[in-house]
Amino acid sequence: MASKMLGVCMRYARDQFQAEDMLHLGFVKVFKKVKDFREEGSFEGWIRRVIVNTAIEVYRKEQKHLNIVDLADVYDAPQQMFNMDDLEVKDLLAMIQELSAGYRLVFNMYAIEGYSHKEIAEQLGISEGASKSQLSRARTILRGKLAKTEGVNYENTNR
Repeated sequence: MASKMLGVCMRYARDQFQAEDMLHLGFVKVFKKVKDFREEGSFEGWIRRVIVNTAIEVYRKEQKHLNIVDLADVYDAPQQMFNMDDLEVKDLLAMIQELSAGYRLVFNMYAIEGYSHKEIAEQLGISEGASKSQLSRARTILRGKLAKTEGVNYENTNR
């Protein structure tokens, strides 16, 4: 269970050390709040939610402002499809960890954890538009990193 939750933390953390700190804090909360588990879902799912919320709290403590990107800039970015067959999980995780904290957090909350933009906005104290902008910019950056991995000159690709 711990290794699985460490994997969750690795997606939110900037490095292994921060992920381990998040995991430790998360499990301390799990042990303190285990009596609050209502058995309405899986125990593992409940633990995951506690761990994700802990990662969000760590982010909030460390970051005061998100790097907000204008949506018009995002829509001008070229789009490209990639062959994901040769990409390993560790490579994708490394790319996600290279995102700035704000992009990484919103990307994980939306694309991995399934939060809506409204929920992300409420959790982080930002607007829904800012959440959408952060996600779009994170995807654009990841596409660029994937393009480099695939040997494509991302700046010269067409829509």
